[in-house]
Amino acid sequence: MKQIPQTENPLVLRTDFSSQDVWEEICGTIREPVGDFGFLANVEFLDNAEYSGIYKARLLELLPKNYNHSFIIIVDRTSITLLDHPLLIVDLYERSGYEFRAIPSQVQAIENNLSIANMDFEEFADAVDEDGVFRGFPMSDLLNL
Repeated sequence: MKQIPQTENPLVLRTDFSSQDVWEEICGTIREPVGDFGFLANVEFLDNAEYSGIYKARLLELLPKNYNHSFIIIVDRTSITLLDHPLLIVDLYERSGYEFRAIPSQVQAIENNLSIANMDFEEFADAVDEDGVFRGFPMSDLLNL
């Protein structure tokens, strides 16, 4: 298996190939502009069957030593099979492997804030709901910012 490529923007890596339709739905949701200003998720999609079934430990081994992003987004079996398609977001800062799940419509907020270090990975991970999925910050939290 080849090394994860360096990219200009953080990766959305497909590791489950059981449904092309769901993959396209997830990608479409991630590409949608968000909010009044139409903010976009600055990500790149890697759709290569060579990474089929890759698990987190192997993924961390396949990253280049000087990988230039602090996180990666994985579309795995759970993402494909569950109705709200929770994506696996993996912290790569110092290759920690810390993780949480997030619905595709939240990728823009995650990417934009982590890429400019406006927020820490833990702020998103600590805001997951009882199912362990980040679905956005509660309005009360946003009012206190």
